[in-house]
Amino acid sequence: MKHLFIINPVAGKGKAVGFIQDIKEYFDKRDDYFLEVTKRQGHAADLVREYVSKDTYRVYSIGGDGTLNEVLNGLVGSNSSLAVIPAGSGNDFIKSIIQDENKNYENILERTIEGEEQLVDLGSINYRYFINISSVGFDAAVTKNARNLKKKPLISGSLAYLLSIFSTIYKFRGIDVDIYIDGVEMKRKAILIAIANGKYYGGGMKVAPNAEISDGNLDICVVNNMNRLRLLRLFPKLIDGTHGEVEEVEFFKGKDILIKGKENFPINIDGEILEDGKVQVQVREQYVKIVKPRV
Repeated sequence: MKHLFIINPVAGKGKAVGFIQDIKEYFDKRDDYFLEVTKRQGHAADLVREYVSKDTYRVYSIGGDGTLNEVLNGLVGSNSSLAVIPAGSGNDFIKSIIQDENKNYENILERTIEGEEQLVDLGSINYRYFINISSVGFDAAVTKNARNLKKKPLISGSLAYLLSIFSTIYKFRGIDVDIYIDGVEMKRKAILIAIANGKYYGGGMKVAPNAEISDGNLDICVVNNMNRLRLLRLFPKLIDGTHGEVEEVEFFKGKDILIKGKENFPINIDGEILEDGKVQVQVREQYVKIVKPRV
């Protein structure tokens, strides 16, 4: 097996770079590994695409969820597998792989290199792939603001999201959308709509507590319009996954989701932010091999 390590040097304020020496020590006197450090946005996808077009690799994304999304989009369609080394500020997707309650990342590099592969689902949104969660509305605006806050010293990923929530809540208003889930239409004025393959996003919020990465469905969480005070009270429940008890929250499952608005709205794709007035999301069942770390 050949191993390809993609390292984002700015992820986790330099945490990802710390794995370079560990990788070299693990593969001492072996020549079956390749190490690449990204230099710009989009570079990870370009690097992975070039490698996997010529051979089969176990490709390691060493960074945050944004790096993971780039690596994923470079890898899809090949026979290579995807491994995740958490080195960013959020590290949300790996929480759906490591199922133990404490989310133990001790010796994660070695355990992942020696881990086993399994097929999992993906989501596709407007012809781009995501492995964790895509969303529309308030949280996409929060993610955009949090990205800027994370660049500041002494602000962790979780703290950046918390601060961003407070700074965004006074500006954002619900959006009028038509939602189609497997052809069934409903009209909503929504604060946010999360379409989930994994359970966690936003630095650890359990927005889709019932999501499974291999069940052939996407989980949809719709938070309907509410006042600012109720919205503030919602977020502690999002963290532990108990927001289903809130009146304005609805859950659905589906394979084909269409969201249409009267104007463009913010869209979050595994931490990358876009704007559009229409979102088409579909599940791709058993579509990519991921590596589950050795217990």
